[in-house]
Amino acid sequence: MESHSPVADPGHVVKSSPVMIDGVALNGPTLDVSAAEGFIQQSMAIIMEDAVRKATNVREKVCEWRSPEQLKELLDLELKDGGEAQSKILQRCRDAIRYSVKTTHPRFFNQLYAGMEPYSMVGSFIIEAIKPSLYTYEVAPVFTLMEEAVLKKMMEFLGWEEGGDGIFNPGGSVSNMYAMNVARFHHCPDIKELGLSAVPRLVMFTSQECHYSISKAAAFLGIGTKNVYVVPSDKRYHLQYHLCVCVCVFSQGAEPFMVNATAGTTVLGAFDPIEEIADICEKYNLWLHVDACWGGAALLSKKHRHLLKGIHRANSVAWNPHKMLMACLQCCAFMVRDKTGLLQRCHSARASYLFQQDKFYDVSYDTGDKSIQCSRKPDAFKFWLMWKALGTSELERRVDRAFAMARYLAQEIKKREGFRLLMEPEYANVCFWYIPPSLRNMPESPEFWQKLHTVGPAVKERMMKKGSMMVSYQPHGDKVNFFRMIIISPQASREDMDFVLDEIDRLGQDL
Repeated sequence: MESHSPVADPGHVVKSSPVMIDGVALNGPTLDVSAAEGFIQQSMAIIMEDAVRKATNVREKVCEWRSPEQLKELLDLELKDGGEAQSKILQRCRDAIRYSVKTTHPRFFNQLYAGMEPYSMVGSFIIEAIKPSLYTYEVAPVFTLMEEAVLKKMMEFLGWEEGGDGIFNPGGSVSNMYAMNVARFHHCPDIKELGLSAVPRLVMFTSQECHYSISKAAAFLGIGTKNVYVVPSDKRYHLQYHLCVCVCVFSQGAEPFMVNATAGTTVLGAFDPIEEIADICEKYNLWLHVDACWGGAALLSKKHRHLLKGIHRANSVAWNPHKMLMACLQCCAFMVRDKTGLLQRCHSARASYLFQQDKFYDVSYDTGDKSIQCSRKPDAFKFWLMWKALGTSELERRVDRAFAMARYLAQEIKKREGFRLLMEPEYANVCFWYIPPSLRNMPESPEFWQKLHTVGPAVKERMMKKGSMMVSYQPHGDKVNFFRMIIISPQASREDMDFVLDEIDRLGQDL
């Protein structure tokens, strides 16, 4: 029978002579655990009141705007030799919450994430409390298995019947970089050891509507931004897949290796025709990556998953549950339809102090060598816990409601004087212009569009300083500044949609 040594009683203190090394006493801990617990409890009370209750109250402000100079003075940012009293630190916690943008507020529509998700938030608290790092099973056994389970379920929604491989990482931009690196390694395995000198000039294709992380990844990986061939989009801002054929045929002096398709573009929420792009990729032996960071959630909806038809044929997919599905930031999955260890071979460094092959357990669960990181947070746990709590059916209802709310807002825009849709929404992005009274009878000349271009920034400044809501604006291609409304949170109601339009009209009446 295996014997175990008794665990020492932490309450039993044995007096001993002080041990000094370099003038530092080493006897006993120096952290007052009781005081630390008290501080954490007081801090949690502030978090619950200010960051949860008030921040999600529609009657509270979305933000308390201060200029950088004002905020620097208010926050007293300088770090000093001496520490401050606990009461002052608690006030600093209050100030940090007070002057931050409340992205969980029902009227925050500014980004591709929004709303409070309580189960995922608790998952975040647990992660921070126990400080795990997800590289080996021995230091993160629970979270290693949870990441595996979440990835498996997500792959089922991708339609990968035989499974695949994957990893959670810090952001969709990193996922797209992973895709480019793995695709290149698959095309030219020698590059890992021999570098760029071992490969010809490589080119890839993407639409003009793709995320800017594609060009950043090309620059970072040494592929070069000029080797990212941008394929024009059609009138609905979908990649014109047939033009890929022309580019493939005429890319003389270079080797095409990858096509990036976007499922849910950042600004307009457009979905590229994955099925048709997959046909081209198969014909020319190209790696197909689908950036579904924003649009991947539509896979959970029986009504709307057709938008991603053909995604089962992708070689890799990026999907961010922290966007439409509302997991706490950050929560981003990268998945490959490969079961030969491609992800591991591409990124492994075989660090002997972490990935020993003679451990007493199955070392296939030491997944960290698939990552370009060493320390890595178990972000999948935040998604796992909320999925357990809500179930797939509730996640589907959330997605369907966001689609329906976007349709409602689009209908209301078309009814109102002074508002004009840029295009019918395909997803949860509703893009529109507000035309103030001074411009409504003006011919649509260059001067009209020039003046309309100034409306978005002016209204945005006013809403921020008032703190009533947050909606983004931007130009796009040949289109002057327009508002982009992103609808995600189940806290947002029809009344909030009406409020947004009323408020924009109030703030822009005199422009």
